[in-house]
Amino acid sequence: MTGTTAAPTTTLTALDRCDRCGAQASIRVTLPTGGELLFCGHHGRQHQDRLEQLAAVIHDTRKTTSV
Repeated sequence: MTGTTAAPTTTLTALDRCDRCGAQASIRVTLPTGGELLFCGHHGRQHQDRLEQLAAVIHDTRKTTSV
């Protein structure tokens, strides 16, 4: 996902689940209205275009690398 990224308020854990299917969430989306959505990679990609149109802040933990 290429949307705006920012540091999340909390780290995603194994208990965080996709709002669409219940799989483990790897993407946290903060909407301009203050709401928050969690997505697995599949559903994050599926809704990426619309989320970017809404100017949502997207934090994708799949892009995190460790050194």
